[in-house]
Amino acid sequence: MIIIKELTKVFQANDVQTMALNQVDFEVSEGEFVAIMGPSGCGKSTLLNTIGLLEEPTSGQYKFLGHNIFELSEKERTAIRKKNIGFVFQNFNLIDELNIFENVELPLIYLGLPAPERKVKVIDVLEKMEMTHRKKYFPNQLSGGQQQRIAVARALVVNPALLLADEPTGNLDSLHGDDVMNLFINLNDAGTTIVMVTHSARDAEYSTRIVNLFDGQIVSERY
Repeated sequence: MIIIKELTKVFQANDVQTMALNQVDFEVSEGEFVAIMGPSGCGKSTLLNTIGLLEEPTSGQYKFLGHNIFELSEKERTAIRKKNIGFVFQNFNLIDELNIFENVELPLIYLGLPAPERKVKVIDVLEKMEMTHRKKYFPNQLSGGQQQRIAVARALVVNPALLLADEPTGNLDSLHGDDVMNLFINLNDAGTTIVMVTHSARDAEYSTRIVNLFDGQIVSERY
């Protein structure tokens, strides 16, 4: 599914260069659940954002679902991202002014799906998250764990081939964090490929493979 070769990312700020990724080789097969670990500033989020087509590297190669990503136009990359990649973030990134149904529906609106089809898909994913009874609530009426379940529902509503999670339990207590991680296990068991960035060794143990980054390089992997 994911084949990355010699990926390098250098950030330039005035006269200062920072190498976030240094000649990274990284592959993910369909159906894997991979955790990426490492200290702050080691390049974890940069790697995740590159996989998610949100960041363009300085050099390297990236093949996703058979597409040579860096040979595509920005419009083509955006279309691939919208249809195939779901994102879950530490801060949930829900829109306060929209209710739960509307938050989950948003990616389908961007895809241009008609309202009746959107309704069916939103209700279906909310049922899977056991959150249908909260569909008319607003984010600030939910607990942190419930908000993260809605964030996962929003990521899954387009039925993505790949789910990317950046510190998904970072704002949750251990009980709600374990709830989200068990949700990820169920999704992975059902066939969703997951790549997760985490500082938590506890969360990483839920994955099927742990990759350690240090100074922009992969230094170890463990299954």
